[in-house]
Amino acid sequence: RSTSMAEPQSCGGAVYLSIHIHGRDAMSSSKPMGWSMQSFWFSAALLPDGWAKSVRVAVDGAGLIAAITADTAPQPGDSRHGVLLPGMGNLHSHAFQRGMAGLAEVRGDSTDSFWTWRDTMYRFVDRLDPDALAAIAALAYVEMLEAGFTRVGEFHYLHHDLTGAPYAERGAMAAALAAAAAETGIALTLLPVFYATADFGGVPANPAQRRFVNSLDSYARLHDASRTAIAELDDSRIGIAPHSLRAVTPAQLHALLPLAAPVHIHIAEQQREVDACFAWSGARPVEWLLANTPVDADWCLVHATHITPAERAGLIASGAVAGLCPVTEANLGDGIFPARGFIAEGGRWGIGSDSNVAIDLAEELRTLEYGQRLLHQSRNLLGGAYASTGAGLFAGALAGGQQALHGTAFSIGAPADFVTLAADHPAFVGRDGDALLAALVFSGRRDVIDGVWRRGRQVVAAGRHAARDTVTARYLAVMRKVLAA
Repeated sequence: RSTSMAEPQSCGGAVYLSIHIHGRDAMSSSKPMGWSMQSFWFSAALLPDGWAKSVRVAVDGAGLIAAITADTAPQPGDSRHGVLLPGMGNLHSHAFQRGMAGLAEVRGDSTDSFWTWRDTMYRFVDRLDPDALAAIAALAYVEMLEAGFTRVGEFHYLHHDLTGAPYAERGAMAAALAAAAAETGIALTLLPVFYATADFGGVPANPAQRRFVNSLDSYARLHDASRTAIAELDDSRIGIAPHSLRAVTPAQLHALLPLAAPVHIHIAEQQREVDACFAWSGARPVEWLLANTPVDADWCLVHATHITPAERAGLIASGAVAGLCPVTEANLGDGIFPARGFIAEGGRWGIGSDSNVAIDLAEELRTLEYGQRLLHQSRNLLGGAYASTGAGLFAGALAGGQQALHGTAFSIGAPADFVTLAADHPAFVGRDGDALLAALVFSGRRDVIDGVWRRGRQVVAAGRHAARDTVTARYLAVMRKVLAA
């Protein structure tokens, strides 16, 4: 089987150049004059139409896939590897929260919940400037790439300076995220957050939220500055993110929608949020959103934890993606999304690392399935049409992430974003095809990922990011200052 457009020419490996973006050294996809093709050969590859053996992939000088040929022998000059998987999309991240992982794991004087965790988060953000954000985000993005995520949806709401005033360079915090993405090589879908109110019904924002808040006019300027900040990044996307129904008014929500797509929104994460929405509007959050806004395949409803069967059916019919963050949702005590019915009925979904308390692709999928097993006291619940639960989980998350982040499938003309598995890892012995995905999800950890390529450049080798030492050293220096403040 062949989908070749042209016979690839061998090339002697990846080239890295150093450029300076937003004050940071970064890996560039720029190639020297005369660069033509790279060629890779894999013993097996998971392609959009299923598993294939002996697969040769040609990548052009722009880092795009030029040809995919299955059932073919390797040729001289090919870079040879074991199993290829397409890179996964991480559809929901707050990168700065990587720096506070573990800080809220202390019992308070009252019942701990998302809302007490949020108080810790508010105190933490008051210590961050653009340099600190860039350092923390770089470590988070390194860890995402090492885990097999090649694109991240950054739900970005930390916009202003410590007083709540816009920075002189309005997109300074977006530029810090762009610098982190450039340095690490991850593809970025930036989702600047609009945040205006503290609760349903237009309750004014409180002082702890001052760094998040915008008017419609100031958000439009911020969005323009954010677009400029990411313009030099390969494969960047920009969307919009009304933070939640409690943080925007209906009029503001409708005014935002023409600005960009995709549209991501937090919704129905906490029971208290559901109750407050009902008290305000007489409807539950997802119910209200579906009835009052044009939700479609460009939307991602993040969490959607507390939904009724009718809301579930409406969400499925809309074509929107449910953005599930199982590790964070468990950490915060949010509740359990009704994934068994949602997936069985054809719902679209993807995964995100959200608070980044742990960044691990396999753990997100495993936690999603195990939550359903505990809830329903049964096994192998979320494989959908796949006999292999691991394969079904991987396929569902892959498709949902691509849709929600406006990414692309591993196909001709798309960026060469892929992952290779550690062939000699004990989890994979005697396994191939979908059994590899089951091992990845249920018995693997991050060490099962051997290599990661972004736009044809290898950024992770032997499980370790090329910039890990530099990024970690800067993170440690920054965090010592942040936590001592």
